[in-house]
Amino acid sequence: MPTVSVKRDLLFRALGRSYTDEEFDELCFEFGLELDEITSEKDIISKERGDTKAEGASDVILFKIDVPANRYDLLCLEGLVRGLQVFKERIEAPRYKRIPPSNGEPQRLIITEETAEVRPHAVAAVLRNIKFTAERYESFIDLQDKLHQNICRKRSLVAIGTHDLDTITGPFTYRARPPSQIKFKPLNQTNEFTASELMDLYRTDSHLRHYLHIIEKEPVYPVIYDSNGVVLSMPPIINGDHSKISLNTRNVFIECTATDLTKAKIVLDILVTMFSEYCEKPFTVEGAEVIYPSGKTCLYPELAYRKEVLKANVINKQLGISETPASLAKLLTRMYLKSRVMEDGKQIEIEIPPTRADVIHACDIVEDAAIAYGYNNIQMTIPKTYTIANQILLNKLTELLRQDLAAAGFTETFTFALCSIEDIADKLGMPISTTQAVHIANPKTAEFQVVRTTLLPGLLKTAASNRKMPLPLKLFEISDIVVKDSAKDVGARNQRHLCAIYYNKNPGFEVIHGLLDRTMQLLGVCLDKEHGYYIKASEDPRFFPGRCAEVTARGQSVGKLGVLHPDVITKFELTMPCSALEINIEPFL
Repeated sequence: MPTVSVKRDLLFRALGRSYTDEEFDELCFEFGLELDEITSEKDIISKERGDTKAEGASDVILFKIDVPANRYDLLCLEGLVRGLQVFKERIEAPRYKRIPPSNGEPQRLIITEETAEVRPHAVAAVLRNIKFTAERYESFIDLQDKLHQNICRKRSLVAIGTHDLDTITGPFTYRARPPSQIKFKPLNQTNEFTASELMDLYRTDSHLRHYLHIIEKEPVYPVIYDSNGVVLSMPPIINGDHSKISLNTRNVFIECTATDLTKAKIVLDILVTMFSEYCEKPFTVEGAEVIYPSGKTCLYPELAYRKEVLKANVINKQLGISETPASLAKLLTRMYLKSRVMEDGKQIEIEIPPTRADVIHACDIVEDAAIAYGYNNIQMTIPKTYTIANQILLNKLTELLRQDLAAAGFTETFTFALCSIEDIADKLGMPISTTQAVHIANPKTAEFQVVRTTLLPGLLKTAASNRKMPLPLKLFEISDIVVKDSAKDVGARNQRHLCAIYYNKNPGFEVIHGLLDRTMQLLGVCLDKEHGYYIKASEDPRFFPGRCAEVTARGQSVGKLGVLHPDVITKFELTMPCSALEINIEPFL
């Protein structure tokens, strides 16, 4: 969940009243939020630096509020205050409007064909005659950062650029050029740099270095120019210094470049709806034209309202309550979903505003009704049906094995189900194509690119993190791995694996072999080629040549054991021999 930091006094002034800490905590809970922490800038710096004095830091009280990840409209003070005020029925939800420019000519952003190679989409809008204060300006910048980290997926899907419109001249052109041909003065710099030089400059920057990988390997970089050739931005890295906004900015040109057009529209809608409140005509946004290479023209922001119809008895049934349609409509209106009872008296018409991109299904509306009603107010009742609970056999077997493996002197670990391609392939000496790994479409970090196909990397990384512990390290894990399976409706299936390692000054193969024998004894499988289990020599790039064996039980291969290859040990930053066992326990049910 994203955390929004707001100044307490500023928040209370915007809400029009003060609360005790307990009262505001309760208000957040009612609205589906959580007051995570009450702190100050001085406290934060003291914790980070270990400096008890934190000289120069402010004593202003900060509220850190956890908001749902999909409530982009609550990521800034303006949206938070507006949502709470509507929830408490102190104000009505404003109506957002896109208006034409006073001179009749909208700002234009022209997209050229070559952008399709790197970042094909763009949207734009203008906040006209906006009035910034220091607090509003800070909130405006902070919201952009929150959106970049959240829905924008660290700028990989969408990158936001905001510019002082009075310093630049339209129409604007969105192009993609070789890095050597792009030259401008970036934000807060005094000299001009080529795009290649900027990549080198920001490689050590604590903030911007995290975004360089998005475009640095591309043959062309995206760049936006005004009609005079002034560079507005090189998304998703940095804006130009020429058009930077300040407290004196009165007209803001906003552009969002993207690889996902839907996300770009949402980001633009959120940004303009949150801060159009400060325009000369509150809650109005000046539209901008985006012209595509095909000649197609679109006007943004869309600020689209849509309507959904839901039966009142459906909401009541799913929540276990019995409210009238009028009462339910009032509850939804409090959640920023303006609602009314239809003429038949049974159905509710709900209007979804552009700020509520999270509402995509009827269940989202029902959830909002539950929040407004109050989960604690829903009466607990005994279900009309009954079932006899029983533990799943696979889980029961897992629990029994865990106890006995721990009794054998091994320590249990729980590792991440997601890992990097390097962990399950490169470090184990195997190509990724042979692993049947399920890949994450939009991985948040390089550490979570695929679902693990083996438990071994997790145990080896755990051992590497505990090298200072007394030897030997005897670790085990019994958890699921995931492999592709075209026969399944989801294209993949889970397998419950048991994995154990022995890390010491000597390989300890006999220890791992002994653990296998004990496990088979517990499973009631005898040492017999026809009806039990046996091991036979095998080759595997993970294991030392001649020190690997395949485990066969009840006529099928269930896993392998052996001494790990020195290359594998080294790649996981270990320095001593290690033996390992990994088997699939599902065939023993």
